Amino acid sequence: MPEKAVQPHRPIRSFVRREGRITPSQQRSLTQLWPRYGLDVGDYLFDFQEIFGRKASCLVLEIGFGDGVSLLQQAQAHPENDYLGIEVHRPGAGRLLRALESAELDNVRVVCEDAVSVLRENIPEQSLDVVQLFFPDPWHKKRHHKRRIVQPDFVQLVRSRLRSGGYFHLATDWEDYAQHMMATLESAPGYRNTAGVDNFVPRPDSRPLTKFELRGQRLGHGVRDLIFERQ
Repeated sequence: MPEKAVQPHRPIRSFVRREGRITPSQQRSLTQLWPRYGLDVGDYLFDFQEIFGRKASCLVLEIGFGDGVSLLQQAQAHPENDYLGIEVHRPGAGRLLRALESAELDNVRVVCEDAVSVLRENIPEQSLDVVQLFFPDPWHKKRHHKRRIVQPDFVQLVRSRLRSGGYFHLATDWEDYAQHMMATLESAPGYRNTAGVDNFVPRPDSRPLTKFELRGQRLGHGVRDLIFERQ
């Protein structure tokens, strides 16, 4: 009998593509504004000075920007910075593109792909000043914890893309996930907890309040922020 073909191992993903309904306005934004604000991935590294046409004071990556409200507010408040947002859900990306055009901003670029793949394949080593991960899917059921994006390999991947002295800023309104994040970052080589060992930081002014945080407050969830510096 012929040997059974070995099936390739499928990577565990930290997200599920729940596209939902894309409105005509969002679809028009994705079609018409993508050439201005969108970045297509491929077998190449991003050249951020070429992409933005300048060397910004600070280059910030936000992973999973949702509807883009937080990213938009940051870009408006800090025009001296450049921002790259990654989001797999196209309706949210469409909303952000439309908002960027309305606000006449040019310091944000958007990618609609898996963040882990983009970090590995498209972002040069030691090119980022800040990486932000706000309110990622907590995968709260124990059997789904392996799907959480904050894992040792991911944390080291982020570190490799941060410049020395750069920051990894995380926030969650799930206590269990906050403790998981803390344990993972504290045990990761090459990071320093800016608040001291096992301590969370107060919400920095640089992180706008999001609908997820407001929802968490209504539900009585405490929000935890972590900021770890790359050594």
